Amino acid sequence: MGLTTGTGPLGRNPAGTFNFDPPESGKAMYIEPSPKRVRVVVNGRTVADSRSVKLLHEAGHQPVYYLPAQDVDPQYLRPSDRSTHCPKKGDASYHSIEVGERLIENGAWYYPDPIAGAEPIKGMIAFYWSRMDSWLEEDEEVFVHPRDPYHRVDILESDRDIKISLNGELLAHTQRPTALFESNLPTRWYMPLEDIVADLEPSELITACPYKGKASYHKVRLSTGEIVEDLVWCYQDPIADASRIAHLHCFYDERVDVDIDGERQSRPDTVWSTKGGRASNLPPAHTRG
Repeated sequence: MGLTTGTGPLGRNPAGTFNFDPPESGKAMYIEPSPKRVRVVVNGRTVADSRSVKLLHEAGHQPVYYLPAQDVDPQYLRPSDRSTHCPKKGDASYHSIEVGERLIENGAWYYPDPIAGAEPIKGMIAFYWSRMDSWLEEDEEVFVHPRDPYHRVDILESDRDIKISLNGELLAHTQRPTALFESNLPTRWYMPLEDIVADLEPSELITACPYKGKASYHKVRLSTGEIVEDLVWCYQDPIADASRIAHLHCFYDERVDVDIDGERQSRPDTVWSTKGGRASNLPPAHTRG
């Protein structure tokens, strides 16, 4: 979430208003240089290493890194006949990537002659994030997508009275929550495990977030015997910037009833409102807050 995604100002469903005529919904695109060193790794080899990347923000999509062609090792690129058209950027050509016995067909793309407004990405190559083995920003591995410089996470201690229930059954009650405010997402209330009264069972689901790290999940067993899948998550070992939520647990407030200081909250309507729901352009490991 950030400048052009979710409810961001240039996204498809902005939460606020402008005092000027903004681009038509879904049409905005913004390209800027990034100060970060970015590396792309496949099969143990660095296929691209650049200190001159550009970050492309496009309405409805997570940011994408474009790397100068000279910073991509040509020995790993193979020609491809694939081509596609983007109304905002023009006609794209593709490379397959071959590293040892590993072949990633059409794993990278470029715009040989981008249309007006997209000229800054001429001579640059982008990679499908999820098809690469790993990405590094400086010396730190990054998951899911590039970190958006317009995305913010604030983690604050709170004394709000938070009750979580489902179908009238109390699942958790805390007066020492940690509130996580993240760009374009509902407020998330993290709490100690001791303040959860519901029966939790480990889940096999693991997801990743570029701003917080890898999360593990729990199922909730209700008193009726019904099991609600993957309702609670926890970052056992978050990245340094999110260390304040380490070992704390959080419920999807899209799928439970939340009372804050005695007042029942409306359930937010997001891609996580139903089990397994997600935005169509996001990988399963996308952040949920």
